[in-house]
Amino acid sequence: MKKILCKGFSFSGVVSGLKKNGQKDLGLIYSEVPASVAGVFTRNRVQAAPVLVDRERIKKGLCRAVIVNSGSANCCTGDQGLKDAISEARLAAYELDISEELVLVASTGVIGKPLALDKIKAAVPELIKSLSPDGINDFAQAIMTTDTVPKIISRNGNIGGSGFNITGVAKGAGMICPDMATMLCFVCTDATVSPDFLKEVLASSVEKSFNRITIDGDTSTNDTVLVMANGMSGAVVGSRADKTYFQELLDEVLKELAKMVVKDGEGATKLVDIIVKGTASGSDAEKIAKTIANSSLVKTALFGEDANWGRILAAAGRSGAEFDPGLVDIYFDDVLMVRNGMGCGDAAEIEATKVLKKPELSITVDLKTGDGKASVLTCDFSIDYVKINADYRS
Repeated sequence: MKKILCKGFSFSGVVSGLKKNGQKDLGLIYSEVPASVAGVFTRNRVQAAPVLVDRERIKKGLCRAVIVNSGSANCCTGDQGLKDAISEARLAAYELDISEELVLVASTGVIGKPLALDKIKAAVPELIKSLSPDGINDFAQAIMTTDTVPKIISRNGNIGGSGFNITGVAKGAGMICPDMATMLCFVCTDATVSPDFLKEVLASSVEKSFNRITIDGDTSTNDTVLVMANGMSGAVVGSRADKTYFQELLDEVLKELAKMVVKDGEGATKLVDIIVKGTASGSDAEKIAKTIANSSLVKTALFGEDANWGRILAAAGRSGAEFDPGLVDIYFDDVLMVRNGMGCGDAAEIEATKVLKKPELSITVDLKTGDGKASVLTCDFSIDYVKINADYRS
């Protein structure tokens, strides 16, 4: 993939010593000119210091840089944690010679661990020196925690004869059940987009992507999605048609990143699309899909390649949505496993088990009572998930 993507944006990632494994843990995104910015954040009542800082700074709608550390979430760290988040942004602003109000900050890692600001301070000069238009892979590596691969997606567009680019970077493999965002995601575009529209389009895209995934049912304290638009391509998102087009491209970027997050779930061996249709309303379909997708019993059955459809139907039944169990059909890909609330027999189970051996599959639950529909991406629960999270801090 070509690395030089958005005009006017540079990226870097270096080792500061925050991670015990000696890998990159400090990243930076920098725009040559002030960029419009919008963001969505966790709705968890426990919120990390960087989230609190960004919520205030983003109100102005302008940004030039984002500094991100892994290895420490800087959450539940009290007043000192808030001061440290502000200081982290200030260190970058000083070296970049820009206003600290134009620097946003994000953190990911262990909750409750104080931020080692001295290590960040020592590494910032090298972080600035390493900035490069093609440094996005270094940045992506620097924000990883239990991720096994960097997550980068790019799309090109054209408005009025001017080409532009949208590039997104995300991290996340565990503690994923977003409510307005995912753990960390940063999107850059060299199109001109107003802050107000950027806010609108981001909220819409997140609802269709990151709010439709789950790995383990846990919503992070640090969930942050930021999008910056610096206008350096010359493309201007102005007309209604332009906005629709831009929305579609941003949707593609975030949906692909969301899929990558679930596919890289801690210990995951399967990517599963839970599709619910035929409900009285879209909200009912969403309730059912999320309940099934977050069910530990369903997820362990997926890992064991056990077509245990009773767990799926039971999860739907406790979702709070109204439906008639006697009308429900359940499919594994295109294999009909349950018809009108009853199993279709041994032959169907044999075919469904074949489907469950695939790395990517779908489970469709048809309630046959209306036009409501929703889907949620999930993964299985493996033995490795337990191992990874049993000793995460050590």
